Amino acid sequence: MEQENPHSAAMMLAGLNLIQQALSIYDSDLRLVTGNRMFREMFDLPPRLTEPGARFEDTIRHLVERGEYGPIDDVEAAVATRVEQARAFAPHYMERTRANGRVISVEGAPLPEGGWITVYTDITHTKTQEELLRARSEELSDKLLDYAEELSATNRQLASTIAALQEAKRQVTETEARTRLTTEMMPAHIAHVGRDMTYTFSNRRLNSILPGRPSAIVGLPIAKALGDEAFGHIRPRLEAAFHGQPSVFEFTHEGTSRRIRTAFTPDRRPDGQIMGVYLLSTDITEETQARTALQQTRRREMAAQLTSGMAHDFSNLLTIIMGSQSRLQRMDLPPGATDLVAATLGAAHRGGALLNRLADITGARDWQPQPTDLGALLRDLETLAAPALPTRMSLEIFNTLDRNRLMLDPGMLQDALLNLFLNARDAMGANGRITLTVTPVQGIWADFTVTDTGPGFSADALDHALEPFFSTKGGEGSGLGLSMVYDTSKLAGGRVRLANTDTGAQVTLRLPLRAAPAPVAPGLVLLVEDSTDLRAGIRAMLTDLGHTVIEATSVDEAQTLLTDLPDIALILSDISLEGTATGLDLVAALPKTAPPCILMTSLPPDHPLHARALTRAAVLRKPFSARDLAAFLTARGATP
Repeated sequence: MEQENPHSAAMMLAGLNLIQQALSIYDSDLRLVTGNRMFREMFDLPPRLTEPGARFEDTIRHLVERGEYGPIDDVEAAVATRVEQARAFAPHYMERTRANGRVISVEGAPLPEGGWITVYTDITHTKTQEELLRARSEELSDKLLDYAEELSATNRQLASTIAALQEAKRQVTETEARTRLTTEMMPAHIAHVGRDMTYTFSNRRLNSILPGRPSAIVGLPIAKALGDEAFGHIRPRLEAAFHGQPSVFEFTHEGTSRRIRTAFTPDRRPDGQIMGVYLLSTDITEETQARTALQQTRRREMAAQLTSGMAHDFSNLLTIIMGSQSRLQRMDLPPGATDLVAATLGAAHRGGALLNRLADITGARDWQPQPTDLGALLRDLETLAAPALPTRMSLEIFNTLDRNRLMLDPGMLQDALLNLFLNARDAMGANGRITLTVTPVQGIWADFTVTDTGPGFSADALDHALEPFFSTKGGEGSGLGLSMVYDTSKLAGGRVRLANTDTGAQVTLRLPLRAAPAPVAPGLVLLVEDSTDLRAGIRAMLTDLGHTVIEATSVDEAQTLLTDLPDIALILSDISLEGTATGLDLVAALPKTAPPCILMTSLPPDHPLHARALTRAAVLRKPFSARDLAAFLTARGATP
């Protein structure tokens, strides 16, 4: 039980002492919580029985022994009976005549925290008036007087019952309000669907999970509230839940580009009958992006382990072959042998190029997003691609995004798009048109769509083009171009889609749409680092760059400083901090108005925390020098 303010307790007891009724409160352990002055005086109790903590059993024994309940032969049995009645306490109202001739009413009610409150009222005067009425009202029949007495007692009991019902109603109303507030605060859609497939309960969070859907859906059929696509996904699981099968599954809602996880729990009565289904739906788009990136990183690690040994030996063999062929070229050879040597060397060089492509796919390359000027990236891309295209082939780039500074890995993105341009060039031949269109999708994704005017993908290519070594160019292609594009999308937490249009092939590279932090001018920097030595070194670097520095060692300290110091312009935090919370927890807790946050870490790129951090903020790898830090902050507009 919470500690009560002594002054408040004293005031409350003083107030209870002013009322003209005796009052006692016992807890669930049958010990006295409080009793007012009238309680002591009405039953003439000694001080030890009126102090908090006094046992109910001791009080009853004192009253029985004193004759409060009349002559009793077996005191202990009478005490035990009343204690057992108290343990199985139920609301009640009764009237009894005491041994001293006084008549009292006893009214008891349970408390929500356990225990009960009892009010004793001396109704001797009221009963005397009733007796005088009987004696003096000769005109009234005995039956009418009995009715009057019964009605008076019933009214008193009814008043007690009404008070108990009002208190119960208040408690139920408060509980319902707390429950509804809790469900509204949850970042999930919580609902109940009856057997007629209509909502009987729902918080107002459906449109936060599926934008565009209504929020007030109680009474609506679930198919109408969710729409055809979403209902089509969940219908089999919902019907299974109505047959008693709980489940949890995920689906992608193409209309909103959201990844949704939904749990179904049958609403089963005690007799086994299912009256409906509870649904819990959450938006796991960002979680899926991070999970996909991590899975792709692990696949690449496995591929690297499988191919590294083979590639090393193959590289040695190619070195021997190329050395031998070079020596043969310097010898006097019979006619035709020179051409064979040149062909062998050409094949060896192609083998070396293939090894380099394998290294690109299986090597330790990661999606490392950083604030990127998309317009400048696309202009550079056009400059890089132009020399590789025939003179009669055009390249058009359209950017429809309403923001320009994005969190992207410019090197990997340019490599992927150049691969798509070169594939389109090879498919079209000497002339044609390549178009790159950049469009936003639901504010969550950015689609980079490359179309051409070539023959399009074959049915076999649509099924297998993203697989390593698949090629439609015969011996001229390595089959790794689209595989690299696929690899890029998965590392970023996105995906690739292949299709044919009326004019040719279409490849869409879908990447998470993350706005880059706004540029930060020199100012107050919150440095969050739990190592004293590192903190001192980084503080010196920041002050040399013109910043003022304030320090914290944990997420809790950092949040307190952010609340107390509104002038903080930049947060530089390690991922691993003092306590259980990490730098990722700090980023997740920041409000939209918070200053930009940059994370630091010495964790390897394949560590789960590092992989997740890359999807949340810019990440600075440790160790770094003052020059590295200056360059990193300069790219983000945070240096003088």
